[in-house]
Amino acid sequence: MAEDSSLRAVGWARSLPISAGVRAAREWTRTHMATLGWDRTASDLVDSVVLAVSELVTNAHLHAGSAAQLILTWDEECLHVTVHDASTRLPQQRHADDGALGGRGLLLVDALADDWEVRRCPRGKDVTACFQPPTPTRPTQAT
Repeated sequence: MAEDSSLRAVGWARSLPISAGVRAAREWTRTHMATLGWDRTASDLVDSVVLAVSELVTNAHLHAGSAAQLILTWDEECLHVTVHDASTRLPQQRHADDGALGGRGLLLVDALADDWEVRRCPRGKDVTACFQPPTPTRPTQAT
């Protein structure tokens, strides 16, 4: 029997003008996490994804000064959270001192996501974070 090597994925996309605010991105993301059932099976992971979305969209609006396109793609192994903005300037992690009000966004994304990357595009850049769901625990068998 031949193995089916095609990729199975589901995705959602939304444009977020600066006027839409980050709250809309968080609520939209949380709604889509519920369609995957993660609100019941991995609520801590949903909180991590929503926080990362908040940070990435904030960076797009604040540092790139542009609308953000938010794309969520689930390929049955990883939830890819991509935020596209119109700036070609790549983000850089900063080491904010204790009194700084900002500068920790990418540090948070790095701590929350399993992996993340930045890719330049012809009209800006994509910042993508990958989140893998926890492995379901299997009941132990009595011996």
